[in-house]
Amino acid sequence: MGPAARLAALLALLALRAGDRAGAAARGDTFSALTSVARALAPERRLLGLLRRYLRGEEARLRDLTRFYDKVLSLHEDSATPVSNPLLAFTLIKRLQSDWRNVVHSLEASENIRALKDGYEKEEQDLPAFEDLEGAARALMRLQDVYMLNVKGLARGVFQRVTGSAVTDLYSPRRLFSLTADDCFQVGKVAYDMGDYYHAIPWLEEAVSLFRGSYGEWKTEDEGSLEDALDHLAFAYFQAGNVSCALSLSREFLLYSPDNKRMARNVLKYEKLLAESPNQVVAEAVIQRPNVPHLQTRDTYEGLCQTLGSQPTHYQIPSLYCSYETNSSPFLLLQPVRKEVIHLEPYVVLYHDFVSDSEAQKIRGLAEPWLQRSVVASGEKQLPVEYRISKSAWLKDTVDPMLVTLDHRIAALTGLDVQPPYAEYLQVVNYGIGGHYEPHFDHATSPTSPLYRMKSGNRVATFMIYLSSVEAGGATAFIYANFSVPVVKWPTSGYTSMDRNSADPAAQALKTKMLAERSWWSLWLCREA
Repeated sequence: MGPAARLAALLALLALRAGDRAGAAARGDTFSALTSVARALAPERRLLGLLRRYLRGEEARLRDLTRFYDKVLSLHEDSATPVSNPLLAFTLIKRLQSDWRNVVHSLEASENIRALKDGYEKEEQDLPAFEDLEGAARALMRLQDVYMLNVKGLARGVFQRVTGSAVTDLYSPRRLFSLTADDCFQVGKVAYDMGDYYHAIPWLEEAVSLFRGSYGEWKTEDEGSLEDALDHLAFAYFQAGNVSCALSLSREFLLYSPDNKRMARNVLKYEKLLAESPNQVVAEAVIQRPNVPHLQTRDTYEGLCQTLGSQPTHYQIPSLYCSYETNSSPFLLLQPVRKEVIHLEPYVVLYHDFVSDSEAQKIRGLAEPWLQRSVVASGEKQLPVEYRISKSAWLKDTVDPMLVTLDHRIAALTGLDVQPPYAEYLQVVNYGIGGHYEPHFDHATSPTSPLYRMKSGNRVATFMIYLSSVEAGGATAFIYANFSVPVVKWPTSGYTSMDRNSADPAAQALKTKMLAERSWWSLWLCREA
């Protein structure tokens, strides 16, 4: 994979698979790009149409059944009706021998549900896979961690960071949307199945609380129940070392399902453990957040994401400035670029209004049919990984004349040759639910990197353009330099980072991003030495 390909992969923070030009859905990757999530609205609209037809058919059927019921009931309510009337006697016998059988075994109900099932089966190939549900659940947990979001708040539809007694609203959706008990159960179960009890317990606790509040109100669409949530939460607490809570929840489970022998055995086991170690009755397990071995700088990375922008002291440094930039290029004389130097080492510059809204929209439209799950190099292979969640596509300038103009503009601004093999093709990235790209280097750090086998040199600069803003969150974090650049389009902004001293890791630009809600598009251009 070329140098630009790896640099462009840098931007793939919140990725989902979008599918190919032929329109085939990429199963198991819907969660990784919001353009794929938006595309999933179409089959649901078709399913709504099928359900509406089914409901209309059922309504007509129920009206007919109500008519039959009222007719027969009226005969029974008329106590003066003489059974000796031969006509009434005949109709009674006919009803009991024929009418009731026809009502009970009517094919209309099965025909209605069969039509709904057939329609669903036709749409099923375009629906998200179970892997998408898992990916979306992990994305919620990722947002929960990075932005320190409160699970109870999320269940109510609010995005609040709770630190001690302080509560901060991070995002105010235009429409408040709360989660159901089954929604919370599914998120908790995904964590539970991974053995991640740190995340499983708060989500399952919220599921239990909501299920308790609506106990007895069965919803057809729910997969879980109060008993399921209690079962999972009890074992999660046991695995976390809190035997007392596990016992209490298991006893509650038996109130609803007293014949469950497995749970009865668990109760006896927990009672025995507590009898042998009475101090565990009041013990509260301290559940550690799962460690991420490949991310040793997590605290710094998440702190910069939470800051959502450069630290205020950076604006007080005299050597940082704003200016109109032409770079002595005739191409920029009539329309200089607004330049903001935001860091010197590594050198990071933000260019405001670098592309127009129409150009940004055109780039997104050109890339969308080609979006695929972003990958990273793993030996000789390119693999999708959990620490890079997004979809990306590569665009050659032959795709559209507008891309040629954009190349000229970038070359005029940077003074770099942007044509292959001196630069890689443009990469467009779309981020999905909780998408991100954890800290990494754009350039190769090992002589054995596949980058060197291309004989095109190492990367020396990154030019990135934000193609859309976001409603909340989002940042490119330079963890060693301890600052971050927010995702703001103004209406569309670009920035350049240059690795001035590739031998000094502290001078390298490590970037990471984290988004919530709304689609975030960006475009990368990579430079080679």
